[in-house]
Order: sequence, then C-alpha cells, then structure tokens
Amino acid sequence: MNWITKAINFGQKIKKVLKKRPSKKDIENSDWTSCCKGPILKKDLEENLWVCNSCGKHHRISCKQRFDVFFGKNNYEILETPIPSEDPLKWVDTKSYKERLKAARLKTKQDCAVMIAKGKINNIDVTVGAINFEYIGGSVGAAEGEAIIYGVQHAIENNTPYIFFPCGGGQRMFESPIALANMTRTTLAINELKKNKLPYIVCFTDPTAGGITASFAMLGDIHLAEPGCLIAFAGKRVIQATVKEELSPDFQTAEFVEKHGFVDLVVNRKELKNQIGTLLSILLKKNSDVNSEIKNETPENIASITKAAS
Repeated sequence: MNWITKAINFGQKIKKVLKKRPSKKDIENSDWTSCCKGPILKKDLEENLWVCNSCGKHHRISCKQRFDVFFGKNNYEILETPIPSEDPLKWVDTKSYKERLKAARLKTKQDCAVMIAKGKINNIDVTVGAINFEYIGGSVGAAEGEAIIYGVQHAIENNTPYIFFPCGGGQRMFESPIALANMTRTTLAINELKKNKLPYIVCFTDPTAGGITASFAMLGDIHLAEPGCLIAFAGKRVIQATVKEELSPDFQTAEFVEKHGFVDLVVNRKELKNQIGTLLSILLKKNSDVNSEIKNETPENIASITKAAS
C-alpha cells in the first residue's frame, strides 16, 4: 500500500469519526448538559432552578424559565409587545438578517429577545422584563427596545414597580444606528418611570455587557446580580490591552463589580424572589409614608420631607 492510498484511507476514517460526533441540534435536544463534573441531567438542573449543586454555577435560562422561577409556574401573564418593521437595513453578510431572525424565533419560541410579564410578588403587583441570551446573543434591536419601553409604559399606567433581568452583548449590529438609538430611548423611558416615583430594580444575569450595561441596565434604584455573572462594557482583553496591566481573575464578575460599588447585592437565584419582595415592601411603604406626610404638611416643609426620605 503506497502513501497515497494510506492518506485516502486515513481521510475516510476521520470523516467517519466526525460523522459520529453529535450535531449542535442533537446536543440542544439531548436530556443532558455539562457543568463542573461533566454531564448532568437537564431535569436535575431544572429542579434546582438551573443552578449546579456542585459548583453553584447559575446556568443561563430563557425568559419563560425566568418567570417560572420568579413568579411560579402559571402565576403570571406574558404581555404582547409591539414588533416594528423587520430588517430595516436589508442586512446581509454570510446570510440575511431575516434568516437569522427566523432561526432565532424557531429556537426560542419568542418574537424578540425581550419578554415582559405581569404578576404578583408578596401580593404586590409588578411588571417584569427579561432577555433571552439564546435569541441572537440577547442583543437589543428595535423590537427589544419597544418591548422594554412597553414594560415601562405598563408599569406607569398600572402604578407598579418595574423589575428587569438583563443579559446580552449589547446593541444588535444588524440594525446598526437603529439599535444604538434604543440606548437613548430606553434611558428616557426609565427616567419617566422615576418621575412617577415607581421603583426600578435591576438584577444582572450572565452575561450583561456593551450597550445594555451602558443604558437601561445601570439605571436601577437597586442593583442585584446572580453569583458569578459577567457585568461589563468592553471585554476584559480589550481593557487589558489598553491599560497594559494584568487584571484580577475575578475582574468583571458580579462579586468584583459589587466590591467596587456598581452592584448593591449578589443574590442566589433561589433567594431572588424573597429578596426583591422584601425590598419592594420597604420601598413602597417608604413612598406611602412620604405621601401621607406631604398631605399633612405645608408647602414649605414638603421639600425637606422628600429629601430626608430619598
């Protein structure tokens, strides 16, 4: 057997091995996933709210899974949000943006990356938003911006606190300036929420970066975060190359960001519901106390009362 025949046979063997490897679709449809100690049943992970029992890693979850954890299954209502015109720039690279949207919707069963729901926490009506990282990396385009703003409008109209679980890499490049404009639009919307004196609580999830961090995600009255999640604007390697210094291993983790004052508290997923419920009870009682005091005070004293309570 000459070297050419050997090479052909070797190539055929490699092809056979590659064919036996599971495809990405097979992995997604499998009953198993992986974590610190190797394979783990998705069912077991789900029973623990998608948190690894061994290492405590908080795995990424979809919007509906997030609402199930936060409210309890069937204890909330998903709100229908506006969907603006698709593919305004007729974007095409290796494939068209329309094809990417179609694939994302098929994969996640969502119309856009953001979902808004309403329900009760500690018998308090709340409006809650979440982003699904599986939908084009959780990036924000026109539809996502409209959904976030719709959530703000719903909170104002119904006089409810607004709670948001952000994640994603930032603004969607396939919509370019249209996506970037939603940094300003969502910021203005949150400002309207604050003018109406409604609590806005943000809980960072993995990963939250780019234009999401630089707009609505960093405007909360209170910032919580799930353990170990990435919170950043630019990537670690970009920053390290800029400052020419070695950064700490925990740089841009929730714990690092908390230590430097951008996050108020790192909270385990199991405790989020109770923690946020307690915070809302305190915040809403405080607002109620301030309002009742203001009714019984002269105009000259109103400013001092409001300042003392803030």
